Amino acid sequence: MRVAVLSDIHANLAALDAVLAAVPSVDEVWQLGDIVGYGPDPDEVVGRLREIDARGVRGNHDAAAIGGLGIESFNVDARRAMEWTRAVLSDDTKAWLRALPERLELEALTLVHGSPRDPIWEYVTTGPVARAGIAAMPTASGLNGHTHVPIAYLVEDGRLETMSPGSGSRLVFEGRRALLNPGSVGQPRDGIPTASWLLLDTDAGAATWQRTSYDVASVQAHMERLGLPERLVARLAYGL
Repeated sequence: MRVAVLSDIHANLAALDAVLAAVPSVDEVWQLGDIVGYGPDPDEVVGRLREIDARGVRGNHDAAAIGGLGIESFNVDARRAMEWTRAVLSDDTKAWLRALPERLELEALTLVHGSPRDPIWEYVTTGPVARAGIAAMPTASGLNGHTHVPIAYLVEDGRLETMSPGSGSRLVFEGRRALLNPGSVGQPRDGIPTASWLLLDTDAGAATWQRTSYDVASVQAHMERLGLPERLVARLAYGL
């Protein structure tokens, strides 16, 4: 099966549409949470994912948007954006987000937003956390987001290997324990402003990371008109 794997869209419809236009023929689209939050088009992004029958999980911003998670620990900008998101979300969108699971197994892969140990909150940013997460997976391989940075962790013969993929990087993970992060569609944080995503071949056990340009300036202008935090607007141009 060929699958486009998307994560951390964060209500950025322009980025999502650019990625979907760039996706070759695939059997399914999977998403790894944080569909809303930060960006200007939460209802529209959810609507687009519903149109294409995307399958996936709930992230911490999605949980916060439907009131299932407090936002006291969010930073000031994230909190302001979430307060706005909660105010504008339609009931239909909230119901769809509420129905998303925190964890999902598809094609012998574990899908989570944060980590296999803590699917909503834990960030996988270090080797020990990655190793613990991989050990906790019920499947050999898994997919996660949350960090907004494309990365792969692999364990073979007890050794942990880390890969920081660029656009076009291909990894054959078949036969190894692996945790793969596609990076962020709507708010990359690896210093590259283009949308990051993953093309997965489940039959071959292979993944290829992709980057897609979109009209960042138009999204920034939209966010400014809505009064969303200036720092969230500015960071889109720098991928940070």
